[in-house]
Amino acid sequence: MSRKERVESAIREQLADLIAREVRDPRVQAAGVLGVSQVECTSDLSVARVWISIYTDDDKVAEKALAGLRAAAGFLRGPLGRRLQIQRPPELRFEHDVTAVMSQKLRDIVKDDEARAQDAAAAADPASVAAADDSET
Repeated sequence: MSRKERVESAIREQLADLIAREVRDPRVQAAGVLGVSQVECTSDLSVARVWISIYTDDDKVAEKALAGLRAAAGFLRGPLGRRLQIQRPPELRFEHDVTAVMSQKLRDIVKDDEARAQDAAAAADPASVAAADDSET
């Protein structure tokens, strides 16, 4: 693992803890559960792009939480540098990571489709569905 990858991993771990413990911005706290999903640093480690997963259905709350994190970026930089023992911690640029939300929506769609298929099969032939249920148990 290269130094850059080690630093990115350490930043991800430490930022998750710092955001949970140190950020008091009401916009961030209103979002509920936040997760640091990925960190990508430039080659000279001067800038770190941080992808944040915000687990909420309200897009406005997510955007406000992201704005709160962007406002706290300068505050987070100091404690992050001290924890990682880096003389010049990277500039933090927060991005919204929507992959977790999208995967949850896709899972819900698949479950809904499966339920509809079972309902349609039950309506078409109730005896075959009962036999299939007996064979599964």
